[in-house]
Amino acid sequence: MRVLGIETSCDETGVALFDTERGLAADALHSQIAMHAEYGGVVPELASRDHTRRLLPLIQRVLDDAGASRQDLDAIAYTAGPGLVGALMVGASTAHGMARALDIPVLGVHHMEGHLLAPMLEDDPPEFPFVALLVSGGHTQLVEVAGIGRYRLLGESVDDAAGEAFDKAAKMLDLDYPGGPAVARLAEQGDPGRLRFPRPMTDRPGLDFSFSGLKTHTLTAIRQLEAEGALDDQARADVARAFEDAVVDTLVIKCRRALDATGLTRLVVAGGVSANQRLRERLAHEAGKRDARVYYPRGRFCTDNGAMIAYAGAQRLRAGEHDEPGQMQAVPRWPLETLGEA
Repeated sequence: MRVLGIETSCDETGVALFDTERGLAADALHSQIAMHAEYGGVVPELASRDHTRRLLPLIQRVLDDAGASRQDLDAIAYTAGPGLVGALMVGASTAHGMARALDIPVLGVHHMEGHLLAPMLEDDPPEFPFVALLVSGGHTQLVEVAGIGRYRLLGESVDDAAGEAFDKAAKMLDLDYPGGPAVARLAEQGDPGRLRFPRPMTDRPGLDFSFSGLKTHTLTAIRQLEAEGALDDQARADVARAFEDAVVDTLVIKCRRALDATGLTRLVVAGGVSANQRLRERLAHEAGKRDARVYYPRGRFCTDNGAMIAYAGAQRLRAGEHDEPGQMQAVPRWPLETLGEA
């Protein structure tokens, strides 16, 4: 089965062609970062308009790269949610229009299931069961994964997601959007011993996250340094380092607890924040202490992409799932644990 995957949930337009026998045939991605950077964050209306401009040319590019035509497609998968509703509608309407014209099945895919299954595209994918840390701009979740569609939510953020907290910290430090990479670059110059920020919700049992208080603590530290006339370049780097260390430590502590609670030794980490090198180093160290293994998607599949949607869609399409004709899905909020088993 050759499945075209379309991802338009937020600020990246992703397209890929996945062949269930041969694997990933081609993929392409257009990022809107430069456009949104002027505003310090994603502007939903601009995102939707840019998806509309970019999507069809990207589809043609992927087909050309794969040496295929639209008539070679067996099905189409698209991101149905969660995400920005206008952006989701661009992908949904395009997918349904193409599927109707080609008389092939079409299916709306859960965005976070795509992230969760992205490591399956690698040469050495994880086996089920495993614990997944889904950590991005909009989500921070720990999930026990027994199989495709067999998900048990272990914990999630009760307020800001980790990626969102990075973006807000970047604004406080007058850094460019997106905040995660900007804060990480500045933190490389920071003194890890000068400041220590709290590790939220690690002093109590449980696997939920909260980064709102850390955001407030960061703002308080910056204002205190300003009041003392000490907010120079080095101090800003020290704040960035303290903030990054606090987020990374919190994520690592919660992952350790999740592995202990489930008795599992495989951890999948996916989503934009999974590209953070300090997080990867800390998780590798933690895994080495407990004979566990951490799996990641390749770098370009950490952020939103069409390949993960094509793969996740292919698994569910093979199980017989599909949208009914004309029943486009665009679901801004969609709990992962409500998905059925494929």
